[in-house]
Amino acid sequence: MSYFVTMADQAKPYEAAGHYDMLATRLHDAADVDGHITLGLSHFQPGGGAKMAKSPKELLYYIVEGEMTVTTDDGARHVLHAGDSIHFSPEQGRESKNTGDIVAKMLVISFLA
Repeated sequence: MSYFVTMADQAKPYEAAGHYDMLATRLHDAADVDGHITLGLSHFQPGGGAKMAKSPKELLYYIVEGEMTVTTDDGARHVLHAGDSIHFSPEQGRESKNTGDIVAKMLVISFLA
């Protein structure tokens, strides 16, 4: 059994493929505790987002602040605000865009079984 603490000022920036006009930070990496869950906090500038993509991981998005519009590969559009969340199965296609006027902050939780 192990644990790993990340203080707010220790979040690590990283490049997120297919993302634009945003800053991605890693709060917890599954590899740190030989686990399966990764947690990130993404900061999207107005108009910033992520192109349509699929992931082998199960994903949860939780909007901390601002507005994000998420479109799934079946064409469904969801406008999410602070306190809203969306869950994706592995290999579910999705894209996201900050459609608001302020920086949107989104927690991204990924799980690889």
